[in-house]
Amino acid sequence: MAKRTNTRTPAPRATDNHDVIRVLGARENNLKDVSIEIPKRQLTVFTGVSGSGKSSLVFDTIAAESQRLINETYSAFVQGFMPTLARPDVDVLEGLTTAISVDQQRMGADPRSTVGTATDANAMLRILFSRLGKPHIGPPSAYAFNVPTVRAAGAITVERGEKKAVKATFSRTGGMCSRCEGRGSVTDLDLTQLYDDSKSLDEGALTIPGYKPGGWNYRLYSESGLFASDKPIRRFTKRELHAFLHHEPTRMKIAGINMTYEGLIPRIQKSMLAKDKEGMQPHIREFVERAVTFTTCPECDGTRLAEGARSSKIKRISIADACAMQISDLAEWVRGLKEPSVAPLLTALGHTLDSFVEIGLGYLSLDRPAGTLSGGEAQRVKMIRHLGSALTDVTYVFDEPTIGLHPHDIQRMNDLLLRLRDKGNTVLVVEHKPETIAIADHVVDLGPGAGTAGGTVCFEGTVDGLRRGDTVTGRHLDDRATVKETVRKPTGALEIRGATANNLRKVDVDVPLGVLVVVTGVAGSGKSSLVHGSIPAGEDVVAIDQSPIRGSRRSNPATYTGLLEPIRKAFAKANDVKPALFSANSEGACPTCNGAGVIYTDLAMMAGVATTCEDCEGKRFQASVLEYHLGGRDISEVLAMSVDEAEEFFGAGEARTPTAHRILERLSDVGLGYLTLGQPLTTLSGGERQRLKLATHMAEKGGVYVLDEPTTGLHLADVEHLLGLLDRLVDAGKSVIVIEHHQAVMAHADWIIDLGPGAGHDGGRVVFEGTPADLVADRSTLTGEHLAAYVGS
Repeated sequence: MAKRTNTRTPAPRATDNHDVIRVLGARENNLKDVSIEIPKRQLTVFTGVSGSGKSSLVFDTIAAESQRLINETYSAFVQGFMPTLARPDVDVLEGLTTAISVDQQRMGADPRSTVGTATDANAMLRILFSRLGKPHIGPPSAYAFNVPTVRAAGAITVERGEKKAVKATFSRTGGMCSRCEGRGSVTDLDLTQLYDDSKSLDEGALTIPGYKPGGWNYRLYSESGLFASDKPIRRFTKRELHAFLHHEPTRMKIAGINMTYEGLIPRIQKSMLAKDKEGMQPHIREFVERAVTFTTCPECDGTRLAEGARSSKIKRISIADACAMQISDLAEWVRGLKEPSVAPLLTALGHTLDSFVEIGLGYLSLDRPAGTLSGGEAQRVKMIRHLGSALTDVTYVFDEPTIGLHPHDIQRMNDLLLRLRDKGNTVLVVEHKPETIAIADHVVDLGPGAGTAGGTVCFEGTVDGLRRGDTVTGRHLDDRATVKETVRKPTGALEIRGATANNLRKVDVDVPLGVLVVVTGVAGSGKSSLVHGSIPAGEDVVAIDQSPIRGSRRSNPATYTGLLEPIRKAFAKANDVKPALFSANSEGACPTCNGAGVIYTDLAMMAGVATTCEDCEGKRFQASVLEYHLGGRDISEVLAMSVDEAEEFFGAGEARTPTAHRILERLSDVGLGYLTLGQPLTTLSGGERQRLKLATHMAEKGGVYVLDEPTTGLHLADVEHLLGLLDRLVDAGKSVIVIEHHQAVMAHADWIIDLGPGAGHDGGRVVFEGTPADLVADRSTLTGEHLAAYVGS
C-alpha cells in the first residue's frame, strides 16, 4: 500500500524573511537620511553622477558596518591589530551578511610587493621548486626574494640536571639578493647634480634647490667646521668627504645655534626623495628626476633572487624564469608538469593561474610590481582569490570593476559578476558603464546632483524602469556618440621609433600634434608602455596618471592645488592679521587636536578610536581664528564649501579673490565642482585624483598633455563635459594624447592609434592608425568592431 504524503505547503519560517538588506536613515558623508531595501542574492548596480553618494552608501555604510561587526567577533587582543572602524552614521542596518570589498585602492608600492606575492601564486611556486628543483637548495624560504639569508653562531645554556653551555649555530637560507635586498634595482644619486666639485662651499658649490649661499641649509655645511669651506670639494680628504656626504645625524652648535648636522646624501634622501614627486614644486621635481638614477641590480639582473635560488631549476626553468613568464604561458608550463608527489599543489596552482587568464589578466607576469598596476588591474587581482571560493551568501562589493577594460573585455567581467551572484551571493556594484548596468537585477540611482545636491535615492527598480524614469542616468543610459564628420589637421608629429618597452615590438608610429589623439586597444596591449615609455614627462610634456597622491589625512584639494595660499592671504588682508593663523597645520590650529579635527586614541591591545575634537567641534581651528571673517564666512566654513560654491563666493563681492577664483575654475572645468575644499585626499577615487592633477597642471605651460583614462569614475552625463574640456585644450594650441577605452572619447578623437591585436605577447603592435570614421569603416580590429556597434554603423 502506497504511503500517504502530506501535500500541504509548509508554514513560512522566520528565516525566509531575511531576503533584503534594510538601510534606514543613512547620513554618511552627503547622504540625506537615505532609506532603502536591497534584495539579497541578486546583482544590484548603484548609479549616479560622480559625488552623488554611491560609495558613501555601499562602501562607507553597508560594507563598513559589516566589517565592523565581523571585527567585534574577535578577541580584544586580535582587534588591536585590525584597522579602526567607526560605526557609520545610520539609524538601522538589518539583514547584513559578511561583506567582501573589492575596491580600486592601489596595492603597496614597495618593489617587493608583486602580482605573485599579492596572490597565493608565489607561495605555491616556492613550495613547488623546494620539492622538485634541482639542485635542491633548501625549503620554500630559499626561493623567496623577501627572506634574507641569516647565519649566526654562539653559545646557549641548556638546563638538563646541571647547567652547561653548548655551542650552537643557526642558519636560515633565504632567496633575497643581498645587493638590492630583494628590490631588483639599486638607486644612486648623481653627485654631479648635487654640487660642483671644482668650487668651494664659500664659492657656492651646492646646486640643490633651496641650498642658496647664505640660507640655513647652506650654512649647515659651510659653517659646520667639519671641513674647510674655502677648499674645492674635489680636494677634500676621504674623512672630510665622508663627513660632508655621509655623516650620521649629530647635534652640534652651528653659527651659535644648536642644530642637527647630517651628511648631504641622507639629508636629501629624507627631505626630497621620500616625498611624492607629484606633490613637489616643478623645479624640485625636475631636480629629483635629474639627480636620481635607477639601475637594474647587477648581481641578480633584476630578478631580486640570490644565486642559489636562480640555479635551482625544473625542466630548465628557474623560479625567476617562471615569475617572468606571461601568466598564460606559465599556466601551460604548470599543466605540463606530471609529478604525482605534488599533484594537489599543481592543481591548485593551475587553478589560480587560470583565474588570471579568465579575468583578463593573462598578460601580466608574477614578478610585475604590484604598485605599477592600474586601479582596475589591482581590483581584478584582488578578485582572483574569490573566484574559486566555496563561500556562499556573501555580499561582494565592487567599485567600478570595468575600469581599464576594453569593451571586448567588459562582457567577460559581466559573466564573472553573474557567476558570483548565481552561487547564492549578493553582488553590489558601483558602476557607470551602460553595458554593466544592463545586466543588473536591481538598479539604485542616486542624485540628482553631486555633493550637497546629491545624497538622495532618485530611482530604484529594473533597468527598463530606469530607462523610462526621468533621472539623469535614465536620460543618458542610451546616449551614443556620433563619429566626427570633420577632424582637425595636425600641426606636426611626434616620431616614435623602435619602441620596445615591456611587450612592444619595435613599434614605429607618428603621433600627430595639435589634435586630440586617442590611443586604444585591449587591456595589456601596450598602450601605457607606448605612451608613457616613449613620451616621458618633461619641460613640454605634462603626463597625468591615476597614481596615488601621497599626503597625510591633513592634505586636501585646497592644500594640493595651492588654493589655500591666496585664501589665507585674503583672510589676513581683510582682518589685518598674519596668514599663518588661517592654516590648520600652523599657528591657527586647534591646540587640542593639533588641527586634525579629530582625536585619535590608542587603546593599547584594543582597537583605537577616532573621535571628533570637542574643543573645535571638528573645525580644526582655534575659536579665536573663527572670529575673523571674509565675506561673512570664517575659514572653516570656506573649507566646508564645495568647489562650485567657493567659485561663486570668490568670484565677486567682498570675498573676490582672482587668484583663488582661477584655481577653482580649473577644478570646476575638470568636473570636480562637487568636491569640498577640505575633503581629505585619501578619500578620492583614482579618477578624481587624476582630474585633480589635471586641474593643477593646467596652469603650467606644457604643450603636450598625456592623460590615462580620464573618464574613470565619470557618469555618462559628465563624459560630454570632459570632451568639451579636451576640445578647449586643443583649441588653445595644446596637443592632447589620451589612453582610453570609452567609445564616446574614441568617436570624438581626431586620430586613433589602436594597439593589439591581443594582450601581452599577443599585442605590442599598431594594428590601426587613422580617423575614427576610417576605423568604423575598416572594422579590422576588435576596437573597430565595438566602436562601429556603439555608433550604430
